[in-house]
Amino acid sequence: MPKVLTEEEVGARIEEMRRRPQRFRDGRITMAHGAGGKASRALVEGLVVPLLGDRAPATLSDAAELTVDGTRLAFTTDSFVVRPLSFPGGTIGELAVNGTVNDLAVSGARPLAVSLAMILEEGLPAEALEEQVRAIGAAASAAGVPVATGDTKVVERGKCDGMYLTTTGVGVLRADASLAPERVRPGDKVLVSGTIGDHGVAIMLARGGLDLEAEVRSDTRSLWPVVHALLDACGPEAHCLRDATRGGVATVLNEIAAAAEVGVLVAEDRLPVRPEVTGACEILGIDPLYVANEGKLVAFVAPEVADAALEAMRGVEAGADAAVIGEVRDEPPGRVLGRTAFGGHRIIDVLVGDPLPRIC
Repeated sequence: MPKVLTEEEVGARIEEMRRRPQRFRDGRITMAHGAGGKASRALVEGLVVPLLGDRAPATLSDAAELTVDGTRLAFTTDSFVVRPLSFPGGTIGELAVNGTVNDLAVSGARPLAVSLAMILEEGLPAEALEEQVRAIGAAASAAGVPVATGDTKVVERGKCDGMYLTTTGVGVLRADASLAPERVRPGDKVLVSGTIGDHGVAIMLARGGLDLEAEVRSDTRSLWPVVHALLDACGPEAHCLRDATRGGVATVLNEIAAAAEVGVLVAEDRLPVRPEVTGACEILGIDPLYVANEGKLVAFVAPEVADAALEAMRGVEAGADAAVIGEVRDEPPGRVLGRTAFGGHRIIDVLVGDPLPRIC
């Protein structure tokens, strides 16, 4: 008879499989490879990084750190393929600026400048392009960055959804910023800067995919004011920051837990979620923790500065609804658990599949 494994042995085997190097086994690219979950990780870690060899990024983070003549810089790039181009609370142009600015911000860098590359589809109405360029200019002005350079290409009709954008950004790292998953330790508190799931649900409503009478607006905005206030309050006791875009808060928590080899416990009754978002997620059969955001961050801070961090975030408009949602523990290493409203626990795993396609 086959050996019957104990609960501990089953857990150990699962953990061993989770820690194995990623391998890319798919014969074709699917939408899931762009959703920010398990398939995305397999694509990047199992195909892209090995093929780049010694030219691959040293770390897979929101932005790379470069040092030029003693100045620490952050450098990042991102592409945006959202449909529709405009939606309640934002546009693809705003996403392009804010997404890149936010990747710099959560790395602890003050944004300096962005570049802009536009891929336009033949037949795109000029007024639609004008709307997006105005939105780009307004978002750049609000974030305090110039659009320093750029490029434009046009593809045949039917080859893209009107417009795709790519932005690259550079920023100067604060001297007191030392943000990395490896700095997260047991006892740290986990905070979010505001209500979660707004952007993903706003996109779904804009597409007419939900018969729901609710006004949900995207949360797209620059996070630098929140990060600046947080670092002023916490300094080096702010251990790690991430913006919770594709894959939502759940995927960010799993990535940090795995990198730091710690457990994360989330109190689900503390999660700030708008009732409209909760209702939409119930109809869709998805968890708000996995829904994308475009103007919210997750912060891991030392317990002794958690109150100061929360006060600092709430003192900024973009962080008015900030909340402490959990804490870091020794066990189970690399896993995220949710404490339900009924006092039980559930595993919050990495996103599988693509429940909300093309949200950024």
